[in-house]
Formats: sequence, C-alpha cells, structure tokens
Amino acid sequence: MGVGNDLVYNNSKCFATFPFPNIELEQQTRIRELAEQLDAHRKRQQAANPTLTLTDLYNVVEKLRQSDGSAGEPLTAKDQTINQQGLASVVLSLHQQIDAAVADSYGWPHNLPDSEILTRLVQLNHERAAEESAGQIRYLRPSYQAPGQQQLIGLTTTATKTSAPVADAVKQEWPKELAQQMQAVRDTVQQSGVPLSTKQVAAFFAKTPPGKVQPLLDTLAALALLRQTADGTYAM
Repeated sequence: MGVGNDLVYNNSKCFATFPFPNIELEQQTRIRELAEQLDAHRKRQQAANPTLTLTDLYNVVEKLRQSDGSAGEPLTAKDQTINQQGLASVVLSLHQQIDAAVADSYGWPHNLPDSEILTRLVQLNHERAAEESAGQIRYLRPSYQAPGQQQLIGLTTTATKTSAPVADAVKQEWPKELAQQMQAVRDTVQQSGVPLSTKQVAAFFAKTPPGKVQPLLDTLAALALLRQTADGTYAM
C-alpha cells in the first residue's frame, strides 16, 4: 500500500469483535478435521516438492476456482506443473468443504457471494454488541474465558507476584514462520511456570524486540491460549 498506508492487523478490531457462530460440537469436529487434512496435505506436497511455494500453489487454486464457475484463466505449463506437484484440485476441494462447513455453522446457504457474507457478518456483529451491552457474552472457550473459570483451572492472580525466571544464557532463534513463532511464544510462557511480561518473553529469543512478540501474545490471549493478567503479563 506504500509508506503510511501499510495494512496493519489490529487484534482488538479484527479478531476480538469478530462474530463467530454458535457452533455445535459436531460442527467444530468437522471443521477441525477438514483443516487438519488441508494442513497435512500442503505439508506433504511441499515436503515431496521442495520448490513448491504456497503462493504458487494458491495462484493455481484460484485459477481452478474461477474455472469452476465461469470461463477462468487457462493454466500455463508452469501452472500445470504446480497443479501436479501440489494437487491443487485437492486443496480447492478441501477449502470448499471448509467453506460449506463454516456456512452450516452459521446456518447460511453455501453459495452466498462475498458481499452478502460481509453484510451478514456486520449485522451479526451489531447484534452481538447489543447482547454484550445487555450483559450476554458468547465466549469462544467458556471454560477458559468466562469469569471465575480461571480459578477452577488454577490460574489465580497470586501467581503474578512470583518472580519471573531469567532467560537462558543461550537464547532461542526466532522462528521464521508465523505458526512456529506463535507456538514458540506460547511454549515459553507455558514452560516459565509464572506470568511473563512482553519484554521477558522477548528476552528468551535472540535479537527479538518486544514489538515482534506483543501481537502474538495478544492473539494467543484472544484465542484463550494464553491469559493476560491484571498487571499486563501473560500466563497459561
């Protein structure tokens, strides 16, 4: 977007206010299984074809998606190779199944255009905001997020007064992939045994400023994979 106009992910606006569906356990299981199949398939094909990138794969997936509904752009010779290496049609099928399963969880038709999906999400966001104003909150993970539940799983605020451990002399390398960064940050907090500040978490990694760690901690807290304490530190 250029200097001053770069896209920025804002957790409090992009995730915390997102109107997730009131999903049934069976639907959760279905979506999770499909997502795991997709992840395993991509990793398997990339392992078998080291030159295959997700960008190239999804460019082909998008061409296949367009050709399903209309006269899409034909595949080039390079696209054909990528299609064979990544089995792009399998990727497309899994995404379509995930889309359908998510639509089912909202109780929506499978073939809604993007504009209609956005309109419905905005409307649902307004409905949820009104509910929360009236005191009704639909927690994603009630056993972790609902008031009082932290006490039931041993996450008391007294732990915040415990001295945080000092990072090891040999610091960890900061992972290159976002998913690995998320896992490393969560593991660091989990293994510490006591709440950590953003600066303390960053100190466990070589050449990693707190600014890189903070968005990950916020996202993990929003997902209820970590808990932010009253004094701004993070705990399991």
